[in-house]
Amino acid sequence: MTWEQYAAAWSALHGGFDPRTASPVVRGWIRLAYRGGRLLANLRVGPTTVTVAGLLLCAAVPFVPPLAGALLVLLAGIADALDGAVAVVCGRATRLGFIYDSVADRLGELAWLAAFWVAGAPGWLAVAGLAVSWLHEYVRARAAVGGMDGLGAVTVGERPTRVSVAAVGLALTGVVGLTQPGSAGTAALIAVTVWCVLGLIGLGQLLAAVRRALID
Repeated sequence: MTWEQYAAAWSALHGGFDPRTASPVVRGWIRLAYRGGRLLANLRVGPTTVTVAGLLLCAAVPFVPPLAGALLVLLAGIADALDGAVAVVCGRATRLGFIYDSVADRLGELAWLAAFWVAGAPGWLAVAGLAVSWLHEYVRARAAVGGMDGLGAVTVGERPTRVSVAAVGLALTGVVGLTQPGSAGTAALIAVTVWCVLGLIGLGQLLAAVRRALID
């Protein structure tokens, strides 16, 4: 499958968002996933295998030191990009696979926020971060059922933002814990607060887009 064919297929699966017209960073990331997907497809690695591997990486995050957890989050983020790429390249992208991938994403985010709680962030704040992220995805899903075309809006609270906040936040929590013992909890609190704030802003952007799309 060529890049042009992949981009068209990817766009059809993501609400018409064309990666060829995206920002250089987004376009580069999707193109990198395409190349990785082709490699894994040639090695006969299926998308489900990649999804399960990513979920297992996420599940380990709360049980390892924050610095190691940051690395696992990055690897899980890569796996999250690659499973969809493999599915598209192999022609195995299905609606059921999309559901499995979405469930794996939400469970992965639960594990990341649990890692911040283990590091010292308040439990209620971690739960709030999870609720905001899940609500973001729920609103988009219900809006699509209600007749909204496409994604509605690409917000600041999307999945890549959560991956970045989790990875950077755990890395900083680990560094602070090593250099200033006893302060890791503060770093974890700040990271989850950033997660919540960006999630709330993103939810607001999405709700505004949904209103524009579905208002009579």
